[in-house]
Amino acid sequence: MNTQDYIRREEKYGAHNYHPLPVVLERGEGVFVWDVKGNRYFDFLAAYSAVNQGHCNKRLLEVIQKQAGTLALTSRAFYSSKLGEWEEFMHKLFGYDKMLPMNSGAEAVETALKLARKWAYKVKGIAREKAKIVVCNGNFHGRTITIISMSTDPDSYNEYGPYTPGFVSIPYNDVVALEAVLCDPDVAAFLTEPIQAEAGVFVPEDGFLKAARELCDQYNVLFIADEIQTGIARTGKMLACDHEQVRPDILILGKAISGGMYPISCVLTNNEVMLTIKPGEHGSTYGGNPLAAAIAMEALQIVLDEKLAENATLMGEYFRSEMKKFDSPFIEEVRGKGLLNAISIRPIKGKQAWDVCLAMKEQGVIAKPTHGDIIRFTPPLIINEAQMADAITRIKEAMKTFE
Repeated sequence: MNTQDYIRREEKYGAHNYHPLPVVLERGEGVFVWDVKGNRYFDFLAAYSAVNQGHCNKRLLEVIQKQAGTLALTSRAFYSSKLGEWEEFMHKLFGYDKMLPMNSGAEAVETALKLARKWAYKVKGIAREKAKIVVCNGNFHGRTITIISMSTDPDSYNEYGPYTPGFVSIPYNDVVALEAVLCDPDVAAFLTEPIQAEAGVFVPEDGFLKAARELCDQYNVLFIADEIQTGIARTGKMLACDHEQVRPDILILGKAISGGMYPISCVLTNNEVMLTIKPGEHGSTYGGNPLAAAIAMEALQIVLDEKLAENATLMGEYFRSEMKKFDSPFIEEVRGKGLLNAISIRPIKGKQAWDVCLAMKEQGVIAKPTHGDIIRFTPPLIINEAQMADAITRIKEAMKTFE
């Protein structure tokens, strides 16, 4: 089969809910992936920041083989020897009393929303069915009906109604707007991404997260941080909130806590919030399974052992510096933090971000546009300076092909 054969088969038998770059991948190692023709590419998407530890990380492969051959799934009907170990590991690493494990990022967001509403009724004393959760315009927290009910992106919510009520949307990075809604006694929580990744890597002003934290304290509102994409060293700290020394009341993690090897997510919070949910009120057949527990602990230990947060800081600064110096009519803005970066593309002679990504593919770098005019650049955090320099040269060559 050739490339088009694989693409045609997917299009014939699969749903058309994605618009992939026309490359068919079959192998990966470290920062590289190879297509079915044997062409090698720098992976500058890293599965939307899930593969922070690099493709097919050997330490993770060893753990998967060992645990999968011992015990993979019990369901939560029974205790397992691995889940408590993982929960304690997360407690020591992040400092929260409790962890609730799930599978996908969207499931973890849904879990956080349920926790916030339970807390609102059982602890804060909001009248039943009246709890409100404040969110930000431009947010992306997943694809479930409830999550798209708080989206401002028509591509996410159009023709999926009726929608779940109880959300109040405000401009991102707007402390004044936030305080104006938090003073409502029916507000239970404020949910935000420390950096809006899917929206185009929008980094808030310094002090926004800290001010939001203080306002939530002032009005007895839970601060919920969706760190599914920004967490696990992606922005140069273990959590993006760490840049402002902000501690969320509820922390949502996913993607890179598995190193891209398995669907794993979790919610971390303290007893006052977590213990509002009683047995039988929430759960997941696969959530917290022994295989997930073993993978997550090793994936996080790799981040710590290999100092991937520090590397993300250095390589991110290098990437932004080099791209800002590059004189290309396509580049409108370069922005980001750590190795979560984006370039806003100015259309030139009918060529847009998609065309630039196609040209980059021909040069051996793959990335994907978001919202039509923005290209996100998120390579695995193990990338070294020589590899980054090589990739940057290729990205520049791709942009030059249109001059």
